[in-house]
Amino acid sequence: MPDKTYPVTRSDAEWRRILTPDQYHVMRAHGTEAPGSCALLLEKRPGRFTCAGCDQPLFESKLKFESGTGWPSFNDPVKGAVETSVDSSHGMIRTEVHCATCGSHLGHVFEDGPPPTHLRYCINGVAMNFVPE
Repeated sequence: MPDKTYPVTRSDAEWRRILTPDQYHVMRAHGTEAPGSCALLLEKRPGRFTCAGCDQPLFESKLKFESGTGWPSFNDPVKGAVETSVDSSHGMIRTEVHCATCGSHLGHVFEDGPPPTHLRYCINGVAMNFVPE
């Protein structure tokens, strides 16, 4: 987690209480869910994807696309919903995506997505909830 104070802050004990073990592993310990393991990968209804840690709207379903990677992928987040930082773990340099409201790790963004942004926000499904329209 970057050294920053977020609008929503919780103690480690509070995070462990409100998140499932899989969510905690991804969102607070910077883990990754297994590809293809989350039901949100198949979600196609109109609606919004929100942060599982604080309910911040993150992505609109109209910007979701099938990337073939096994994780939900989006062209662009809701304006101001996410922040990025450099992730140099696992012997590579990537751009980490985290919730701008609670700081929880969501996934990574890559520059190999479709037009118009050419971005692929590759997000762990367990880090999100879906709210249908």
